[in-house]
Amino acid sequence: MTTTLLFTLLLALYGASVPAPGAAPAGGFPAVRPLPAPLSVARWWDPPPTPYAAGHRGVDLSAPAGAEVRAVGPGRVHFAGPVAGRGVLSLTLPGGLRTTYEPVRPLVAEGEAVTAGQVVAVLTEGSHCPGPCLHWGLLAGEDAYLNPLALLPRPTPRLLPSTPDTP
Repeated sequence: MTTTLLFTLLLALYGASVPAPGAAPAGGFPAVRPLPAPLSVARWWDPPPTPYAAGHRGVDLSAPAGAEVRAVGPGRVHFAGPVAGRGVLSLTLPGGLRTTYEPVRPLVAEGEAVTAGQVVAVLTEGSHCPGPCLHWGLLAGEDAYLNPLALLPRPTPRLLPSTPDTP
């Protein structure tokens, strides 16, 4: 009884969280991870209650300095250069979205077209995390910050068989 109930609950949750077949991801384009799998989140997206309040307008992904950073979708380089002493790369994506990576050494120039999965930067040392990490932000319009993880396809849950040793 408990196993059937748990399985039914998992199926319901899975159905509620997965888009219909053929549905586009949040950005309307097939997005790729900005860093190699598996992604390890050092700090989650924490949107501010108002546009100018404190909050975390992106996610911090743990990765070693020197890691290749990839364009999550097709687009054009909006900005590539230093801001407040650290390297920043912003890409304009389809649907009026803009994604930003920092601290990085950009490998592309402003105005250049990029493809999804193209290596566009190299992660550099930063001071906003305890260890090296990539700050990945997503902006819609001029001031609507979004969770960049929403661009990525959701993982497919897997049920594993239980063993006599596990409850």
